[in-house]
Amino acid sequence: MFQDRKQIILSFFFIVCGVYLFRLLYLQVIDNKYQTLGSTNAIKKEVQVPLRGQIYDRNGRLLVANVDVYDMYVIPNKVKNIDTTMFCSLFGITKGYFDSTMTIAKTYSRNRASLFLRQLSEEDYARISDAMVHFPGFSFELSFFRTYPARTMANALGYIGEISKKAFEDQEVEYYRSGDYIGITGLEKQYETELRGRRGVRFTMMNVKGEDKGAYANGEYDTLAVIGKNLFTTVDVEVQQLADSLFQGKTGCAVAIEPNTGEILAMGSYPYYDPNMLSGKQFARNFKELYRNPDKPLNDRVATGFFRPGSTFKLVQALVALQLGAIDPSTAFPLGGAPVKCHPHSGSPNDLHNAVRFSCNPYFYNVFRKTMSMGTETNPFKEAPVMLTKWHDMTARFGYGQKLGIDLPSESAGLLPSVKYYDKRYGKHQWKFSNIYSLSIGEGEVSINMLKMANLAATIANRGYWITPHLVKGVGQNSKGVDASLKEVHQTAIDRVHYESIIGGMQDAVERGTVSGGAGIVEGIAICGKTGTSQNKKGKDNSIFIAFAPRENPKIAIAVMVQNAGFGGSYAAPIATLMIEKYLKRKVERLALKERIMNTSIKTVEAMAAKGYEPPVNKPTALNKPAKTPGNPQKESQKSVKVEFITPKEKLIAAKSTK
Repeated sequence: MFQDRKQIILSFFFIVCGVYLFRLLYLQVIDNKYQTLGSTNAIKKEVQVPLRGQIYDRNGRLLVANVDVYDMYVIPNKVKNIDTTMFCSLFGITKGYFDSTMTIAKTYSRNRASLFLRQLSEEDYARISDAMVHFPGFSFELSFFRTYPARTMANALGYIGEISKKAFEDQEVEYYRSGDYIGITGLEKQYETELRGRRGVRFTMMNVKGEDKGAYANGEYDTLAVIGKNLFTTVDVEVQQLADSLFQGKTGCAVAIEPNTGEILAMGSYPYYDPNMLSGKQFARNFKELYRNPDKPLNDRVATGFFRPGSTFKLVQALVALQLGAIDPSTAFPLGGAPVKCHPHSGSPNDLHNAVRFSCNPYFYNVFRKTMSMGTETNPFKEAPVMLTKWHDMTARFGYGQKLGIDLPSESAGLLPSVKYYDKRYGKHQWKFSNIYSLSIGEGEVSINMLKMANLAATIANRGYWITPHLVKGVGQNSKGVDASLKEVHQTAIDRVHYESIIGGMQDAVERGTVSGGAGIVEGIAICGKTGTSQNKKGKDNSIFIAFAPRENPKIAIAVMVQNAGFGGSYAAPIATLMIEKYLKRKVERLALKERIMNTSIKTVEAMAAKGYEPPVNKPTALNKPAKTPGNPQKESQKSVKVEFITPKEKLIAAKSTK
């Protein structure tokens, strides 16, 4: 029995040894592949970088494309006995650049390829390729840099740059090499995985002289590069470029949405810059220049900026109050006795329609006051915390105080104050209506970005719902692959009939209300809008306007803000209505208005301060005294309420209170 087991074990051992010996004999004698490798002694691995996916507008016009270039890589251990003077002269670099870059490459790895020189043109590559036989250790890879034919939408499109050290080290799945391009901001970052494609690899046998001896193993282990997927955006580049021209000499932002789809038609932050500035060899110098610009062109004011909504917020106040039953369309309030003032408009009935038309501050103060006092008769504000919670929850359904979910990586949530917020700020149960009444006219602690303002216009246009705003409607050749969340429908739970109660006032605001001089009237198009004048601590107010058109079956909703431009009807409204006209008519017929807006420059507080000029603080209009605006008695309402800016500490309190 023992002898049988011994024979089995010995047999197994000899079989295993025999297999190994046969394999060694095959590899060393029969298969000549390793004999060939022994004589050449090198396999060169070439990484093939695919072209990045291109980006198009909704009509197929190219927004982002690629230009072929060559990147040079170096493996330090293979660089031996080269003429550095000749090398530097050939590539037009200094000895200092050569030494410092080699030091960085050696620190990274002596045996792995490291980026040495970027973006050689095809002409430069053809000129120097024959001379590279004298410089072992250096190799080239076909690459690209981004070009922007439309020269617009820099903040939304974003830019690419070298992967940071932290991002390189934090890769969950190793893909990027040191020096590789990666999306840094905007759509380039949001859709990085789709745009970058998939790398290919080619193995080549090299002899001791560095000469190419053909594909290794007949290309069995090679993989082809897969070009990145194209993005098909929702943007109408003609409307976008019109906005760019209208914002010359101004600071602010504009965003337009197709209400029934949530597709963004235009999205501009101003002053804007040519996105080609952050592509190519001059990236570092141009970025520094843009970063130091006092008007902050690198800031995305549409999705990440914080602004008070001003009088546009009155529309939300009215809708919430109507749904709660605090008011009805015929409700009237006395215009005296309120701590917020406005211009007299005694010639019109004191009802909701005309309150929207003339943007009456006392009216909406009383709307908010009545909303907060619902539920008790003996103490008007005893139930304020309960009603503020209900008001907060209903207002949040419009997207306030949260991210809307746009397909950009840096959207801000903004601030919609809650009971927790005020309890933290003033102490539990230590606040009252007099601490919060400025919310009634869109001032005080509430802050939003312009995307939310455009989304409000889209919500009203849809009579009660909004679809997640998004910039991309198709990925790849079949134009599919967009996340389902980008088409999600959000209901406000406000009855449709209540929207009709304010829409008539919005149309009258444009045609014979707070939009001055007929600047909002476009022949054949019924535009419904609301002006806003958001207060600043210093300098003139921000000019704000939101609108949708046409009134029935709306095709476009829009929000425009011009910093330090004063009344909402003065600059924001003309810009918005010109964009509406362009989108719906495909041309601008009001050429005189277009030229006037284009040729008007408005300097911001920041730009003036950078030059040593300190503008005066805005002074509120005196009680019941209209501002001096000859020939235009229906200007946007002025506020006498004292407004404090939202401090970082208050933002932190708000963030904690919403958790």
